[in-house]
Amino acid sequence: MDLIIHAGDIGKREVIDALQDIAPVLAIKGNNDIGGWAHRFPETKLVKSGNTRLFVIHDVNELGCDPVARDYQVVVSGHSHKPSVSTRDGVLFVNPGSAGPRRFKLPIAVGKLFIEDNQVNAAIIELPV
Repeated sequence: MDLIIHAGDIGKREVIDALQDIAPVLAIKGNNDIGGWAHRFPETKLVKSGNTRLFVIHDVNELGCDPVARDYQVVVSGHSHKPSVSTRDGVLFVNPGSAGPRRFKLPIAVGKLFIEDNQVNAAIIELPV
């Protein structure tokens, strides 16, 4: 199943509407998502795909729990907008970056998760400007 996960700083409701034309969207709000339109989005979300548990949080520095103890295989965050994939204590940490307007001097990018038979891999895809 294809699913778009947005890790916050959506910017405006129309972004989610456009993404939903591509695939179902799961979104959380980020620190820049203010106003009435953003109230419907949670600050975190647990996503299950088979036996795989993904935790989505805007700022990974606010995680506040041990992802290993919670049996999370993946933590997806977005606050820094810096694309990265790393593994710590067997947990995959993914920041897909930002596919919207360029932030700072960071690349415009998205992340892609591949989940198959309880195996999870991730890739960062830089988008042409």
